Amino acid sequence: MAARAWTWLRPTWLFNRRVALALLWVLAVAGIAAGVNVVGLHVVGSIDGWERWLREHSVHFLAWRLLVYAATAYGWWWMRRRLREREPSPEAHQRLLRVEIAAVVTLVLLEGSQLLRGG
Repeated sequence: MAARAWTWLRPTWLFNRRVALALLWVLAVAGIAAGVNVVGLHVVGSIDGWERWLREHSVHFLAWRLLVYAATAYGWWWMRRRLREREPSPEAHQRLLRVEIAAVVTLVLLEGSQLLRGG
């Protein structure tokens, strides 16, 4: 009885391989970002210098983001075409449309916030 009482603390969806892999990727990306910032601070010498360097190279970062967005859009288009062939139902089309609208709104808000911050 005691073992069953604690089963609600271990939802099966949380302890599967896919979620663990996603969490590892998130941790890896966050760790790499923190590492790059620490190395940048040491190379430039100060937080002000690092912020100045980031502002001076903001065009390069914009170009990088645009390339990443283009690659993601190409991959999405390829995946969308295959999914539409596999699931031609109107419900699947509606789900895809909602995800596409959410993705575009998210990107517009992210880039708009960068623009408003002056970057």
